Amino acid sequence: MKKHNGAIAVLALVGAFVAIDAPFADPQVNSTVQSTVQSTVQADKNSALPTGLDARFLDTTADPCVNFAQYACGNFTKVFPIPADMSSFDPWDVVFQHNELALRALLEKLETDSPSRTPNEKKVGDFYASCMDNDAVQAAGLMPIQQDLDRIAHMKAKSELTSLLAGFELINVNAFFGYGEQQDFKDASKQIAAVDQGGLGLPERDYYLRTGDAAEKTRQQYILHLTNTLKLLGEQQAKAVSDAQRIMTLETALARISMDVESRRDPKNVYHLMAVSQLAKLTPEINWTDFFARTGAPPVTEVNVRNPDFFKGLAALLKSTDLETIQTYLRWHLLAAVPRVALPTAFGEERFNFFDRELQGQIQERDRWKRCAEETDTELGEALGEAYVKAYFPPESKAKTLQMVKDIENAMDKEIDTLDWMSSETKIKAKEKLRLIADKVGYPDHWRDYSSLKIVRGDAAGNSLRGEEFENRRWLAKIGKPVDRGEWGMTPPTVNAYYNQSMNDINFPAGILQAPLFSPNSTDAENYGHIGGTIGHELTHGFDDEGRKFDGNGNLSDWWTAEDAKKFEAMTDCEVKEYGSFTAVDDVKLNGKLTLGENTADNGGLRLAWVALQADAQRKNIDLNARDGSGYTPAQQFFLAHGQQWCGGGRPEQIRLQVQTNEHSPDEFRITGVVQNMPEFGRAFGCKTGQPMMPANACHVW
Repeated sequence: MKKHNGAIAVLALVGAFVAIDAPFADPQVNSTVQSTVQSTVQADKNSALPTGLDARFLDTTADPCVNFAQYACGNFTKVFPIPADMSSFDPWDVVFQHNELALRALLEKLETDSPSRTPNEKKVGDFYASCMDNDAVQAAGLMPIQQDLDRIAHMKAKSELTSLLAGFELINVNAFFGYGEQQDFKDASKQIAAVDQGGLGLPERDYYLRTGDAAEKTRQQYILHLTNTLKLLGEQQAKAVSDAQRIMTLETALARISMDVESRRDPKNVYHLMAVSQLAKLTPEINWTDFFARTGAPPVTEVNVRNPDFFKGLAALLKSTDLETIQTYLRWHLLAAVPRVALPTAFGEERFNFFDRELQGQIQERDRWKRCAEETDTELGEALGEAYVKAYFPPESKAKTLQMVKDIENAMDKEIDTLDWMSSETKIKAKEKLRLIADKVGYPDHWRDYSSLKIVRGDAAGNSLRGEEFENRRWLAKIGKPVDRGEWGMTPPTVNAYYNQSMNDINFPAGILQAPLFSPNSTDAENYGHIGGTIGHELTHGFDDEGRKFDGNGNLSDWWTAEDAKKFEAMTDCEVKEYGSFTAVDDVKLNGKLTLGENTADNGGLRLAWVALQADAQRKNIDLNARDGSGYTPAQQFFLAHGQQWCGGGRPEQIRLQVQTNEHSPDEFRITGVVQNMPEFGRAFGCKTGQPMMPANACHVW
């Protein structure tokens, strides 16, 4: 749900929502690890976790009816300034930092050789220890990919591309296109093969095409980054400058034939099931039958070509581009696939300088242990997750969360009845879909089998590349097999959540289920404003402009009446215009179409949480408008908890990057954009119609 972030399988995930906080501590499990976490946390000045409603963040000199973000969060950056090793910071990041410390304590315990470690714990510990052994990484240099560099150098003809790209696909080399597995949009019980556009080094296609001084500056910085990287690979200055321009020219051509990020949000635009023979006609320069076989995937006769125009354009591009340029391009993308922690220092510093410092404004590199913890979670997520859950996530946390999920689903069921714009026919179908949503909380029922993954202590780069190959082969092996509806798309330690439209499930990993987002020490109103809004957000994704096109079984199916669909689009157009009017940084406004799904989920999610809170208060005979010891009514606590979920912000460079590439609005507008659409907020704070936070005409979809 927030901004943090198998080649194609992940494209099925919709509406990822990030959060961050302190793990629930189970005193009967792994007490040694937990005591280490506590001592580590106490030593970290940024580990003081926000409460459900934190008075430190409030700016009571501001008028909540004029600028609620300032009122709820005006002093947040005084308490938590953006750390030098981050490009943005908000309460979710406070939780994320605390979770990092928990993982560090766990990983440092597991990296110690002990006969008590399970096979998975040994792999996790050895992986982390290898990553942390920087001396070994420096000594290895580029040897882990030297064989692949040699293959590129020894290419004699473009016909060798097929076998080369098939091998590269398995280690996530983003060259020319991507290949992977996805659920069939029209039959969600099937897993099919898919090919998609790819091959870019910059964040997305419009970075190559956008006009203006800022865009041109970024392109020149990228060319300099390419030049510096090629020099590190051994090229002389003049050759590196020339080759960098070759790469830029080729990637710009790829960008021109790529689909834009807005268009890709419509599932119909990325679903084109065709025979392999048809794909072969689009791009005959690739021997597709041979390519699919060399990846080790099951044989296929048809494939989803997510952007046929791209593959048609790719044919002409491969034909017109000389072999030397292709080789230079491949070297660059091979190197880019190797995690920074597994590269010699000079390469890592150069990559940080462009992608983090220039693009996001980050001042300094994150500590190595943080990057190694992240890399371990990336490659061995469920093995690490099993240990994490055992140490930090007691069963009662799962039970409490599931109850709140059910409460908010009941609220949505009731809200559907109140929609005056939706016909009874469509309401019946909407409720059918709602009842079929699977609720996944904490961790999967069955843990992933890592027995075939080889982890070698002291071989950081090799471990990461083997981890990528293991995961990609696992995804590709699904093609043609029944869908495993119990599978998760995020690891248990992840501080995030998501809705999957093809699975029709909502997923809340253990990492997100922590205070202040969800805490037994917070008031009901605060919990509903925090995690309740998150739960509602993910539920609403099933009915946003993208999710509504899938039925309860996860199939791309039009279950709406034509009149209801027309009314829905008119109401979402209100949100497009509303958010499109917000200025994020300098002269850059939000992209109302790109962020529509997330904005709809933010608005609908908080409204569902409010309805659920009202029902909860009625059961408990609580007056939501009566002030308590905090000085605020429960209604005000609810909205303040929502606002304080999105305190903070990002550096100007990061906000610009987010607005141009990310489907989530910047934090400020996740506060104000929502409350100004809820008259309940205005009534809670005594606002008058016409004030900024209580406009006369508000947008309301769900």
